[in-house]
Amino acid sequence: MKNSLDHLLSHPLGMLVGYFAVAIVALIVFLGLFEVVARYNFWKEIGRGNVAASLATGGKFFAICNVLRYSIEAKTSLYETMKWGTYGFILLFVSYLLFEFLTPVFSVDEEIRKDNRAVGGFSLLISVSLSYVIGACIF
Repeated sequence: MKNSLDHLLSHPLGMLVGYFAVAIVALIVFLGLFEVVARYNFWKEIGRGNVAASLATGGKFFAICNVLRYSIEAKTSLYETMKWGTYGFILLFVSYLLFEFLTPVFSVDEEIRKDNRAVGGFSLLISVSLSYVIGACIF
């Protein structure tokens, strides 16, 4: 199985499909894990017009994709991309937990659920900024 997959990935179109498929699956899994921990439902809040939830979720979406971009740019292999993407996600997840922990005056998730756009925007910026730092560490 691995040899046939490696053969498909040796072609540029196969690489494109492979990396894209990994990115989509990783995005679904990683966003799903964020949503399991969050104290609000991302999609329900966005559906009701919650701009703060949209900003925070968009920041997570961008951050995950940005880390995956750096993983793909390392040009090692699809397997290495999955490994580095997972490591990067773990760091993003830890930063999410630290953000909540380091704001003892209010709950980040609760403020986002209340549509506090300042908190949602700040959450977006933290996710995006840290994705660049994490990505730069991928080699």
